[in-house]
Amino acid sequence: MDEIISTEKKKVMLSGIQPSGDLHLGNYLGAIKNWVARTDEFDNYYFMADMHTITVRQTPADLRRRTMEQLALYIACGLDPEKNTLFVQSHVHQHAELGWVLNCYTMFGELSRMTQFKDKSLKHKENINGGLFTYPALMAADILLYQPDFVPVGEDQKQHVELCRNIVQRFNGLYGDVFKMPEPYIPKAGARVMSLSAPDGKMSKSMPEGCVFLMEKPEDIARKFKRAVTDSDTENCVRFDLDNKPGVANLMSIYSAVTGKTYEEIEQEFAGKGYGAFKPAVGDAVIEVLRPIREEAAHLLADKAYLEGVYRAGAEKASYVAEKTLRKVYKKIGFLAR
Repeated sequence: MDEIISTEKKKVMLSGIQPSGDLHLGNYLGAIKNWVARTDEFDNYYFMADMHTITVRQTPADLRRRTMEQLALYIACGLDPEKNTLFVQSHVHQHAELGWVLNCYTMFGELSRMTQFKDKSLKHKENINGGLFTYPALMAADILLYQPDFVPVGEDQKQHVELCRNIVQRFNGLYGDVFKMPEPYIPKAGARVMSLSAPDGKMSKSMPEGCVFLMEKPEDIARKFKRAVTDSDTENCVRFDLDNKPGVANLMSIYSAVTGKTYEEIEQEFAGKGYGAFKPAVGDAVIEVLRPIREEAAHLLADKAYLEGVYRAGAEKASYVAEKTLRKVYKKIGFLAR
């Protein structure tokens, strides 16, 4: 029988993470691990969102280091640059250009309702700048340049995708079928990893004691898990109860994500052993999962020429795709062709 070759075009997926801090376990289990699993299923674009980071003041040398380290970690986590387009946002000028256009098609009231603007304004009262207010329009440009079918987001980012969809509806209503309507893609498992020190909030670089960084030393990871918050009752029982035992539930979720064990299997494994045995075991499991990632990232960071080749090739491909969209947009709104 002749081999049947599929000519069906892969659907496009796009996402990015800000290099405003070092990548952590929440980034890996909640996002990057899922990206890796979809490598062959989609045409993927993953970037370092460095343009978004400057809404908050950055130390330039640290931003450059983190951007390069983030690229190395993307690859070390399993994102093959031969199968995924990996690039730095600021290397593709079309992001800034389309971002300005979409600023003019995003309403003040829409931007005023964005919860992240309200949160960051409270945290950075001395620097409530225009970029902090309008960055959702740049985020919409990040997405729409590549005409993706799906945008993988956590629940806390869903509002941005909804705004992006509103912009698409408004722009297409005026100018015809210019942008594809993107759908939010929310993974069913591992979407939220909570802080080890305050399990009512998600793991964040802003609370380093409750955050496990991908490049962190094993002994520091072990210490953080030993100190992880469990619960205030005297039960000392490893049981999944999100409402009454959020700290234990978070540790069980992490352990399940890195070992593949179900909650029932975890409960059986630690029956009668208590938190004194459970917390170090979770730490050890995380250390072993992160060890090859940390070692490979360190190896890649020692080869700066290779990483530069990856981000240059990624930017070249991304720019080619992005320019086609930008050219169509410029023509529709009445700009003269370059």
